[in-house]
Amino acid sequence: MAAHFWPFVRIAAFFTVVPIFGARFVPARIRIVLAAAVTLLTVPLLPPPPAVAPFSLDGLLITAQQVIIGVALGFIVQLIFDAVGLGGQLLANSMGLSFAFNVDPMRGASTAAVGQLYLLLITMTFVALNGHLAFLEAVVTGFSTLPVGISGFGAPAAWLVLSFGGHLFAGAVAVALPGMTALLVVNLAFGAMSRAAPSLNLFAVGFPIILAFGLVVIFVGLPAVQQNFMELVGLALDAVRQLQAGGPG
Repeated sequence: MAAHFWPFVRIAAFFTVVPIFGARFVPARIRIVLAAAVTLLTVPLLPPPPAVAPFSLDGLLITAQQVIIGVALGFIVQLIFDAVGLGGQLLANSMGLSFAFNVDPMRGASTAAVGQLYLLLITMTFVALNGHLAFLEAVVTGFSTLPVGISGFGAPAAWLVLSFGGHLFAGAVAVALPGMTALLVVNLAFGAMSRAAPSLNLFAVGFPIILAFGLVVIFVGLPAVQQNFMELVGLALDAVRQLQAGGPG
């Protein structure tokens, strides 16, 4: 029982937090079935578990460790998706679309339309390039470098997760900065026009122009968004492997 239970706990915790599988529209039964299927395929490849009763005090500590490790692994992947969504929000604020919100099906919360567009784009890119399989493989192979036990997720691993949170803001700036810079130039041009012609109603003229120019910037910048996202995926994959090796080394 222990040989299957503890790997199942870590994998199920990962599926609960990771994007796509952890989305609100995915029923809990589907996550449990997926975690059980992956566990059945993984257990024959794993080292033997510790000789500890699952419902003893040490067994409960091991279970808590597996939950923390699985949640931390999924949280790292979630950060790179949130970075792109935050970048879309920043760009929407610059082009006047901050009031355009719709419901994000992955979280059930309101998200800016531009951020939702970016999230859908990177989700399709992530699945098309088998990113979900790469992270699942990293989680499974991590049982060899970070086996089931009472210890494992210590201070170095916790610091790795916290420090990776900086990529949330760095990635968002990398996604939004080119478009924000272009829109800043347009706003400066309208500022010069307002000084030259104070009677011109810039709210009536400028907003449609900025909005149209912003849509062009979004269309032209879609390949750059994908490129920045793939760089974040590489960083997240390295962080997942380092975390399961005990922290940065």
